[in-house]
Amino acid sequence: MDPQVLTELDADTVAAVHDVLAAAAAEDGTAPLSEQFLRGVRAGTSRDGVRHVVVRGPSVTGYAQLDGEYAELAVHPGVRRAGVGSALVAALEGLTASPHLWAHGDLDAARALGERRGYRRDRVLWQMRRPLAGADAEPLPDLAIPDGVTVRAFRPGADDDEFLRVNNAAFDWHPEQGGWTSRELAARTGEDWFDAEGFLVATDPAGTMLGYHWTKVHPATGDEPAMGEVYVLGVDPATHGRGLGKVLTLAGLHLLRDRGLETVLLYVEADNAAAVRVYERLGFTVYAADVNYVR
Repeated sequence: MDPQVLTELDADTVAAVHDVLAAAAAEDGTAPLSEQFLRGVRAGTSRDGVRHVVVRGPSVTGYAQLDGEYAELAVHPGVRRAGVGSALVAALEGLTASPHLWAHGDLDAARALGERRGYRRDRVLWQMRRPLAGADAEPLPDLAIPDGVTVRAFRPGADDDEFLRVNNAAFDWHPEQGGWTSRELAARTGEDWFDAEGFLVATDPAGTMLGYHWTKVHPATGDEPAMGEVYVLGVDPATHGRGLGKVLTLAGLHLLRDRGLETVLLYVEADNAAAVRVYERLGFTVYAADVNYVR
């Protein structure tokens, strides 16, 4: 078994990788790659050090992608427990001394693979959910916007610099969300799902951005209905103590509910106690977990 390390995927390989991802998702009940890594598959080419690792036999049976120090991987269910996962991880270790491996769904197989190769759990990312409508849904608290604060839709182009300032201040500690440039913003606003009306920003009378709540809508798939997401929520640290995080969260939840969505999800670091408390008070509960493993 000899994994290929590639800087570019041809169209046939991209299609074969998507087949592996679909089969893994159907087997495991969770998508094996996050949005960021899926964009790398769709692009098919390397950017800023991104590498693709492919195991074939003769079709693609395993796939991994390395972006900086972070990696995600998938193995076709039909060839599991045959060494494909270990081969992918070994190839990743040949590319960077200490890969950080994301495993979506906190699955037993991922835990076992990590233990065999000397990895430990480092970060845990919770997916939390809340019903917005239906018999199980608690009513949303009323939305009260503080005096001197305006909540409006994001204006692409005009608001870019202010968004990047607030985002990078709010997430200066975060390895994925912090340090964004116009390139990262353009990649997200260029996605088919992007809707500026669902990207809420809070400003003061001078027009300075105080925070934002970027929502996302996941279309219905199979038996799963359409669902809203608290995609990213950030508040300028200089405004802490004013309750803007709760205000912006509620503004987005009201927007998603008014669009007819019955459920909303979000992702939060399990050890971010302050954020978890805010979401729990708003009726969110833990639905699933993703785990990052390090050696």
